[in-house]
Amino acid sequence: MMTAIPATLMRGGTSKGLYFNANDLPADEVQRDKVLLAAMGSPDARQIDGVGGSHPLTSKVAVISASSRGDADVDYLFLQVVVDKPEVSSSQNCGNILAGVGPWAVENGFVKAQDGTTPVRIHMVNTGSVALAHVPTPGGVVEYEGDARIDGVPGTAAAIPIDFLDVAGASCGALLPTGNVVDEVDGVEITCIDNGMPVVVLRAANFGLSGAESPDELEANDALKKRIESIRLQIGPKMNLGDVEKKTVPKMTLVSPPLSGGVVNTRSFIPHRVHEAIGVLGAVSVATACVLPGSVAEGIAKASAGGGEQRLDIEHPTGFFTVDMDVAVENGAVNVKRSALLRTARKLMRGEVFIPGKVWDGK
Repeated sequence: MMTAIPATLMRGGTSKGLYFNANDLPADEVQRDKVLLAAMGSPDARQIDGVGGSHPLTSKVAVISASSRGDADVDYLFLQVVVDKPEVSSSQNCGNILAGVGPWAVENGFVKAQDGTTPVRIHMVNTGSVALAHVPTPGGVVEYEGDARIDGVPGTAAAIPIDFLDVAGASCGALLPTGNVVDEVDGVEITCIDNGMPVVVLRAANFGLSGAESPDELEANDALKKRIESIRLQIGPKMNLGDVEKKTVPKMTLVSPPLSGGVVNTRSFIPHRVHEAIGVLGAVSVATACVLPGSVAEGIAKASAGGGEQRLDIEHPTGFFTVDMDVAVENGAVNVKRSALLRTARKLMRGEVFIPGKVWDGK
């Protein structure tokens, strides 16, 4: 017999995935991961026997429950279901899937809707930090349609502004995990930064690149991928992430001068595929590097190093990502006062996802 599990398929930002009530999944993590692999159809490059979209951006899961802490409404655990391997990773947040958590929480009774806008405080379990999503709820009903546009998503939708309240160092323990603004690995200068997502920032020019290369071109460059992966594996432990060979962090972002009027141009390895855009929290970390004196982005980014309130447009292969930041730099110490951005989300389907009963009988 097949096992039916209540689920909602949603687009969150530029990603897509299944959203679950934690109570509808096995409490045991090993069993839960088997269920999610079966639901998505992994491991298989096409994910043909599941609902996954055969790409890391469309093979994601949000597990939501009433919050375990007093300063949040819901707990949100993000899980990356690897497409071609039997792996499920909880080593990072996902700020795109986060965009759908607020609407889901309101529609599923975790937060009472207000007339106008409903604030939803979301505890991001992966890193222990909190985000505040402002969900449009005219008449007490979640509104998905609107005129907000984000690059990487066709059409428009209702705006969901998100404030990140305490994400600096959430994964690595410090905004600058290695304690340095610049490190050197394999003769390449890098800046390691964690403002919601562990990211290694590298100059594209150091790899003989213009930065305008397409994701397909970069993925076809085996020599480049080997160099970048070598750096990632060496710097991971120094970022307090341990052995990162089987982890999805840190992300590796190449930066180059802006091409379309933004602050900086990016190409991000996440970590083995090249993102068609850039991750939400990855963009926040890169934006932070752009205003950090002495970072590898300084001299490339068209931003005011030294902090203050700034709106930074981070360019990526399909457009740009706007990050509002307020950063104070005093005597070499960096204090991120505020990080905020705008996302959209859309409910695509709600019902039940089916898995073989031999994987889990639902009890």
